[in-house]
Amino acid sequence: MDSIRARIGNGEISYYDVGKGKPMFLIHGFAGSKKYWDKIIPQLANENRVIAIDLPGHGESGMSKDRYAIEDMAETIKELLDHLGMKKVTMFGHSLGGYITLAFAEAHPEYLNGFSLVHSTANPDSEEAKEGRENNAKKIQEEGAESFIDGLSKKLFSPENTEVNAKKIDETVKIGLKTSEKGLISALLAMKNRPDRNQVLKETKLPVLLIAGEKDQIIPPEKTFTVSREKIEERVIQNAGHMSMYEQPEELVMVMKDFLADI
Repeated sequence: MDSIRARIGNGEISYYDVGKGKPMFLIHGFAGSKKYWDKIIPQLANENRVIAIDLPGHGESGMSKDRYAIEDMAETIKELLDHLGMKKVTMFGHSLGGYITLAFAEAHPEYLNGFSLVHSTANPDSEEAKEGRENNAKKIQEEGAESFIDGLSKKLFSPENTEVNAKKIDETVKIGLKTSEKGLISALLAMKNRPDRNQVLKETKLPVLLIAGEKDQIIPPEKTFTVSREKIEERVIQNAGHMSMYEQPEELVMVMKDFLADI
C-alpha cells in the first residue's frame, strides 16, 4: 500500500487511503503505525474506503510541536478528515487510538456513523500506571527507545503464543523503533494525563463496538467493557492478546464487518 502525505496544521501527516464504499478510519496504538493494519486492510478495502493514519511522531508522520495531548491528536484527525472532504466515518481506535477515538467522539460526534474501541478503555490511568508512564518517558530520554520497545512488544501478544508469534513480535519492534523518541515521550505523557471518558460511552447516541482480547495483558476485557447498555456491542477475540490484527486477523475483520453492516 502506498503512503500519502498531507500538510495538516503545521505538520506533515502520513496515511493510507484504500478502497471504496463505507468510510472507515483506523487509528493505531502507542509505538505503532498505520502498518499495524496491513494484514487486514486488503480484506476491509474490498467493501469499504479505509483511511489509516500515522499519529504525530509515529511511523512517517512528523510533529509540529513537542507535546500532543489526546485531544490534540483528535483535532489532527478532524483536520485530516476536513482535508479529505470526509463528512462521516466509522472510527476504529486501537489502544492509544481508542483514547483518541473517545476524545473525537466527545468533541466531534457529527463526523461519526459509529465508533469502536479495539483493545482499549474509557478508564483513566491508575496512579501506578501514571508513575510508570513518567518512568518510561524518563528512561527513553536517558537511554533511548530500543530496550523499551523490545520489552513492550513482548507484552502485546498473548503470553501462551510468544514462540508462535516471534516473527510478528519482531515486526512490531521494527515498527516501534520508527517512532521518534519525541513522539514516544509525547504519547506517554498524553496517555498519563487523559481523563476518564466513561461518560462518553454512557451518553453517546452513536453505535459503539467494544473489542477485547481474551488474553490481553495490557488492557484485559473487564477494562474494555466498562459501560453496558443498548447500542454498545461487546466482542471478545479468543486466543488473542493486545494485537488481534496480528494474532487473529480473520476474526477481527469479521467482527469489524459485522459492526459496519449494522450501521
